[in-house]
Amino acid sequence: MKKKQVLIACGAGIATSTVVNNAIEEMIKDNNIAANLIQIKITEVGSYVETADLLISTTIVQKEYPFPVINARSFLTGIGLADTKQQILEELKK
Repeated sequence: MKKKQVLIACGAGIATSTVVNNAIEEMIKDNNIAANLIQIKITEVGSYVETADLLISTTIVQKEYPFPVINARSFLTGIGLADTKQQILEELKK
């Protein structure tokens, strides 16, 4: 299975994406998933269209991309967090 490239985005690429990035790092380690996490600003997603496998974002995504997009606000609110984590794991295991 090839290593997945996962984009983790927020508005500025600093605050909320760091929270999500740390949580995803732990998830991939706990589940033995090979993934390369890239923390970015939402405006930088277009630069990764050819190489990314998944976008996890804490901000609203207004464009369509050729890879799945998962809303990660539950990492900040705690509401629906288990469902979001399950959705991410399912995409990473494909």
